[in-house]
Amino acid sequence: MMSEKFGGIVLNVAFRLLVPFTIVYGVYILCLGEFSPGGGFQAGALLSVGVVLARLVLGFDTKFNILGETSLILAGVGTFLYAFTGWLTLFGGAKFFLDYNFMPIKMEPVHEMHALGIFIIEIGVAICVMMTIINLLEAIVKRGEEPDGDSK
Repeated sequence: MMSEKFGGIVLNVAFRLLVPFTIVYGVYILCLGEFSPGGGFQAGALLSVGVVLARLVLGFDTKFNILGETSLILAGVGTFLYAFTGWLTLFGGAKFFLDYNFMPIKMEPVHEMHALGIFIIEIGVAICVMMTIINLLEAIVKRGEEPDGDSK
């Protein structure tokens, strides 16, 4: 299903115009998520759209292709980044998880340390959400390609 190319010249041109803007906007939402609506979840969803569109239009020959096992590992990496940031604050002397003022990285002024902590969290969430959406899509496609030999 998604292993073959889909569409013609119009779809390819639209894809080549749409995907770069989607990816740039996803990175923009990630970087400014602390100060504006958005953040890791929205950025991860937008970034996954680029991979999904690439796979739909170009098939498995695309440079944006991220396969199931890789996406599962990267989703774990994103979750680890989130948890590791919380552990850093606890190791720095915080009384509760994700108290960014206690990160062991010393920065002046203190609000810069807080912004760095939130940015690391959002990167982890974006990676996890992006890879989870890609993994879900691949599971749905594999399920659709299974033969109907034993249906009840």
